Amino acid sequence: MNVTFRQLRLFLALAETGSVGAAARAMHVTQPTASMQLRDVAQVVGVPLYEVISRRVRLTDAGLDLARTVRSMLGEWESFEQRIDELQGLRRGRLNVSVVSTAKYFMPRLLGSFCQLHPQIDVSLQVLNRDGVVARLRDDRDDLYIMSMPPTDIELDDRVFMANPLVLVAPATHPLSKRKRVDLAELKDERFVLRERGSGTRIAVDAHFKRLRFTPTVRLELGSNEAVREAVAGELGLSILSLHSLGERAAGHGLVVLPVGGFPIPSKWHIVQRRSRRRSPVAQAFEAHLVKHAPLERLAPS
Repeated sequence: MNVTFRQLRLFLALAETGSVGAAARAMHVTQPTASMQLRDVAQVVGVPLYEVISRRVRLTDAGLDLARTVRSMLGEWESFEQRIDELQGLRRGRLNVSVVSTAKYFMPRLLGSFCQLHPQIDVSLQVLNRDGVVARLRDDRDDLYIMSMPPTDIELDDRVFMANPLVLVAPATHPLSKRKRVDLAELKDERFVLRERGSGTRIAVDAHFKRLRFTPTVRLELGSNEAVREAVAGELGLSILSLHSLGERAAGHGLVVLPVGGFPIPSKWHIVQRRSRRRSPVAQAFEAHLVKHAPLERLAPS
């Protein structure tokens, strides 16, 4: 099969964007050129690779297989490039990282300090909900993934690098806000605003409440920490959030961390990748950077 690397990159851009126009923009070519190149790839392969339904591209089984193959090929090529770069002192390379949304409160700073040390490294950071990160992990699309609840059905290299305490928060005006100790049983009549099902925080919260044999009354389920914070500050209920999502002080968001028995929930941040993936020199350097600098992150719970 006579297909160029550039054509394969274009097809992968199509698979990841779901649009010929978006793929063309990503590869800096015109849409007619992209369409012609994609037709050439399909002709060489000999079977349809995608179809357009309501202006969106849907990959066929062969197209999905080709996308996986291209990711693997390009991953191997990038690893080769980075091994050569390592011989030259890690002067260039690329790092692809996907993180769950709660990690956005600390990852940019850690990435920034890494880039200052290695200014020639190109970095791509994807911030998604847990399902989105796990989907990219299953497709082996990135070098490293940062999450608090790694999936258990994938063979992974998994390293814990930082604590992720989950605290119970209330509006600053709540009657219990001045208490030095609160029993969980006192919250049986309270309503809760929780993260959506499937998020790492929600998985940890549900498991913790189950262990404590406590069933919260859930008023709202929301898809972002910001929305949850605003709902709690608006006195819609209590919640459990990562301490990282509160920044330096909970009071800055109109919230207070309640000293409830059984809290905080002792969660952890993990660096993971598929065990079958060869870790690039850049990924190794970034993991070492996280382990070295993440413990310096300090947060005040009050």
